[in-house]
Amino acid sequence: MIDFSLTEEQLALQAMAREFALKEMRPNASRYDKGDAFPEEIMKKAFEAGFITCNIPEEYGGGGLKELDVALISEELAAGCAGMFTTIMASSLAFTPIILFGTDEQKKKFLVPFTKNMSFAAFCLTEREAGSDAASLKTTAKKVGEEYIINGSKCFITNGGIASLYVVFANSDPERGPRGVSAFIVPRETPGVSVGKEEDKMGHRASNTVEVFFEDVKIPQENLLAKEGMGFLVAMKTLDKTRASVGSAGVGVARTALEYAIDYAKTRVQFGKPIATFQNTAFKIAQMAMEINAARHLVWHSAWLMDQGKPCGKESAMAKCFGSDVAMRTTVDVVQIFGGYGYMKDYPVEKLMRDAKLLQIYEGTNEIQRLVISREVIGPIKQA
Repeated sequence: MIDFSLTEEQLALQAMAREFALKEMRPNASRYDKGDAFPEEIMKKAFEAGFITCNIPEEYGGGGLKELDVALISEELAAGCAGMFTTIMASSLAFTPIILFGTDEQKKKFLVPFTKNMSFAAFCLTEREAGSDAASLKTTAKKVGEEYIINGSKCFITNGGIASLYVVFANSDPERGPRGVSAFIVPRETPGVSVGKEEDKMGHRASNTVEVFFEDVKIPQENLLAKEGMGFLVAMKTLDKTRASVGSAGVGVARTALEYAIDYAKTRVQFGKPIATFQNTAFKIAQMAMEINAARHLVWHSAWLMDQGKPCGKESAMAKCFGSDVAMRTTVDVVQIFGGYGYMKDYPVEKLMRDAKLLQIYEGTNEIQRLVISREVIGPIKQA
């Protein structure tokens, strides 16, 4: 029997995340949106609350939360500030391949320290010539004796400039294409690791995004994740698991925009009455509410499938794609409802629109999500 009710523990977790977002994140969102400071103190409080390490298993000192739990947190934190949410959850993204494919020794060595003191991790997949085409990586990892030597660079890396640990995807056998990609755990202090300037982004400006360079970076063989040549699988399985939280972030951003729109439409008077009484405005609000609720249920379903250990590639792609598309549509419509005021930085909705855009791009563009979905829905095609 289908049950959409949350447990008492989940309701408490949701309430805690919402209180944190309303108290710590939303009041400071415009300040850190300027992009000239990192929200260090807020991140310390997020660490103390357990948000940064929420997906690390309990046996390694983390929260051990299930995917539906993480989705609940993601909606609330993104509703507070999408940029700060991205900083928090980008570490979870980097932890995921270690959680899924790391040995017990690797988990103890690389995950446990994050539960002791606040620090961040980064997932290093994207390159300037390999974005959506992740199998075309130019970064190489050459095995020499008991070590791998990594050379190359990664771009648009969230947390790249503040991370103490990187999960790096590199080509250990270029002739094998995707089957030549391997995944490596690379500590920041390893000689040869450096970062470029911080990117000046449209949105999510509270988060740190840089290019990361690897020049003759030597790492021991025991830092290889899974087996050599399994890196592409590691990356895809990781993204399958984390995409629901991006969809959930879209729900959070859209929900906040809708809340602002309702409050504004009920108080903004034109032609002698609140604009909420005009059918055009009221119907826009109704459409937003429907789509936000639909997106939330897609997210919950995909997260539930993950928690049940069932296949969820198609569903997680749907959740990410629809959730972020809803965020974009909703924020654009909310700016329109605000009119000229919506275009001004004195009001919060233009930031929400800028933040929504990145959700359609990172962790796999929505075009790639549609490709994933279409291949699963259509299935094999016989060639004539």
